[in-house]
Amino acid sequence: MKLTNLTALNEARAAGKSVLLFSDVERGAETLTIDGEGSGDIEITTALKEAGEKAHNEDRGRLVEIDNKRIFIQVFNPARRIVIVGAVHIAQPLVPMARLAGYAVTIVDPRGAWATPERFPDIEIDRRWPDEALEALEPDSRTAIVTLTHDPKLDDPALTVALRSDAFYIGALGGKKTAGKRVARLTEAGFGPADFARIRGPVGLDIGAISPAEIAVSIVGQITETLHRPERAAA
Repeated sequence: MKLTNLTALNEARAAGKSVLLFSDVERGAETLTIDGEGSGDIEITTALKEAGEKAHNEDRGRLVEIDNKRIFIQVFNPARRIVIVGAVHIAQPLVPMARLAGYAVTIVDPRGAWATPERFPDIEIDRRWPDEALEALEPDSRTAIVTLTHDPKLDDPALTVALRSDAFYIGALGGKKTAGKRVARLTEAGFGPADFARIRGPVGLDIGAISPAEIAVSIVGQITETLHRPERAAA
């Protein structure tokens, strides 16, 4: 890797940005893109851009042959995170499942009786109010946020920060009736239809989940689909 690209790469990663390095296997030419923007020796054609987006979504490098050139695409994505608001029963199976799927997990809940190391061992627990905690955590495009308290006093402050962030996934526990009331409250807070479309509620894939563990499976599944197949998840 060229020194200038290495320097730019390190700076971008320190800032939590997504980086792709396109390298011509035979000629040694390089182009570095940061959050989709960049310049270099390799022209990023439509086909190469699509290949880069696929590599980014799959979170792994790939070798492609385009216009008689063999280009290796390296992916440098920020760490994946899930912020769970609400140290409730569903969160207990959700935490280990999310960790097994490769996410760093943070539990946010100011209620000391729920957010305890005994219930959530070896997990970062933030006991600040949800909006304060999320503002400090700075959700980015590699962050999923899930609200599980079913309490507007806790969920709404979290959703307010989440909707103003680049979080790639926002999920909220509750059925259609709960969602309708939530929309009404958030409308008063200044949000609109485009914002509400970002909220997955009821949270999780529709797999008929009943138990906390089954609901956790549906949530991890929906987050995974949104991360790797955003076009399908948005359909």
